[in-house]
Amino acid sequence: MTRSLALSVLASGVLACGAAAGEIDDKRLKAAGSDAANWITHGRDLAATRFAPSKQISTENVSRLRPAFIYQTGTAATFQTTPLVADGIMYVSAPFSHVMAVDAATGREVWRYDHKSRAKKLCCGPANRGVALGYGKVYVATVDARLVALDQKTGTVIWDIQMADTEADATEDKAALNATDPALKGKVSGSTGVGAASAPLVIDGKVIAGITGVGYGLHLDSDRPGAPLGTVVGVAGRYGRPGFIAAFDAETGKRVWQFDTTQKGWEGTFAQTTAYGVRLPRDVAAEKAAFATYADAWKFGGGSIWHSPSVDLDLGLLYFGVGNPSPQAAGESRPGDNLYTSSLVAIDLKTGAYRWHYQQVPHDMWGYDVASPPVLFDFQKDEKVIPAIGQASKLGWYFVHDRRNGTLLLKSDPFVPQENLFTAPTAEGVVIWPGVAGGSNWSPAAVDQGNGLAFVAAMHMPTRYHSAELPAVDGKPAVTYYTFEPAKNVPTWGTLSAIDLKSGALRWQQKTDQPLIGGTLATAGGLVFNGEGNGDFSAFDAKTGARLWTFHCGAGVNAPPISYEIAGKQYIAVAAGGSQIWGFRQGGAVVVFALPD
Repeated sequence: MTRSLALSVLASGVLACGAAAGEIDDKRLKAAGSDAANWITHGRDLAATRFAPSKQISTENVSRLRPAFIYQTGTAATFQTTPLVADGIMYVSAPFSHVMAVDAATGREVWRYDHKSRAKKLCCGPANRGVALGYGKVYVATVDARLVALDQKTGTVIWDIQMADTEADATEDKAALNATDPALKGKVSGSTGVGAASAPLVIDGKVIAGITGVGYGLHLDSDRPGAPLGTVVGVAGRYGRPGFIAAFDAETGKRVWQFDTTQKGWEGTFAQTTAYGVRLPRDVAAEKAAFATYADAWKFGGGSIWHSPSVDLDLGLLYFGVGNPSPQAAGESRPGDNLYTSSLVAIDLKTGAYRWHYQQVPHDMWGYDVASPPVLFDFQKDEKVIPAIGQASKLGWYFVHDRRNGTLLLKSDPFVPQENLFTAPTAEGVVIWPGVAGGSNWSPAAVDQGNGLAFVAAMHMPTRYHSAELPAVDGKPAVTYYTFEPAKNVPTWGTLSAIDLKSGALRWQQKTDQPLIGGTLATAGGLVFNGEGNGDFSAFDAKTGARLWTFHCGAGVNAPPISYEIAGKQYIAVAAGGSQIWGFRQGGAVVVFALPD
């Protein structure tokens, strides 16, 4: 029997069992949170709680957890996927937007889709954060800003559309800068452009996805292998385009609606302070004077979508965070508040119409994207239950809002150190904490509603923020630019925190050797799972924070874990493939764990 025929037989056998369970339709997607056997949407449920109701693996027996199988994708690169599992099949997106279907009990590959990028250059790396399932299809948003629908049984392409033109917009050019500046040594590894990294969301007959990279800045490699990213450069000017999130017909791929993350009127009120009362170093008078010159800056305004959104079907609202404005750091060419960048936004699920927003950082100059997925839960205040939404910020606070109107209900205690949080750059350079890395970066947080806790993985990576001005020479205009680079001789580490959703206090916190990027999983077995860039994948006691179990995966564990069950047996799965941008060892494995029989 040939390999392809054998895989075909395997696929037909496994999928026949799956077919008996029923198609993944809206009914199953709505009930995903109570389905212990499957993980069928990116955040596990439409609320994005990443809480698994399985109890088989618990605080009492987790020390016995062992690998059940290891699946190799064949691609060793920055690996950030959340695998999905439906009816015994695991669906994995690999770097560069390849997709595989795998037997979730054995690790045997069922089918494979190899993506062929049409972009001449990727704006912001090969990472892909996951696929979406629904209506007999697997959907993937790709590094070259396409949205592809695959047949769930075979992996055959059903339709393939272009979400945005990857070559139409101007990007920053290193050649325009001062080559003698030591901060600018290094190969260019990314710049403002268009791609897609986050997993789509499927619901209501739509596939909802956003674009990334539109406020990325100019990225330079580190000066040595295995080190974090060397330098991020922001250049004043007109670079990029507005970001957007859009809904596409799940059957045809036709665009249904689109919400642009920067729009005319984005200048807002020229806020001198944040909505939570922190004063910003803004020269509002100078911004207003410059506005006429840069009235069209919103057309280049950035605002990437770095995660899959969450949904409240009762309210009919879709929630997502928006990235920093373009150009990165260089605020003089984009006067105003730069709405809706660095904001949590709610829009109408059916139409894409604006409903409310909460801007964490007006006129963001520090790269404080709202990057970690928001989570829906109930919040109790004065004996009233309020429908709430929480978001783990790059600033180092966990924000909780009334999800009906965006009213701030709670700002937690800081879960990372904060220093010079909103300090303007200087020619000598100023060290800011958390800095451009965060805080909580794109890493998804998990919420245990029953115990009133959010579990947040975060980074302490202080950043040196530097400004430079190049005078006009030989007919070339003057250039202002800014650099973010790792602060020298300053220790870095990670924090895993349990945040009380009633008070905002830290119930417990674990300090880790590595800055944490990847995300958390909480389970009804009283556990929190999280990985580190050194390859360690660990389970913690959800009540105390005690580390109960660790397995070394051989490459950086910089992706969110999941839980699923087959024939009553609970499995924990996580991608181990590291991250180039943070200097963590790369690989291409999905490692799956279970208790021994």
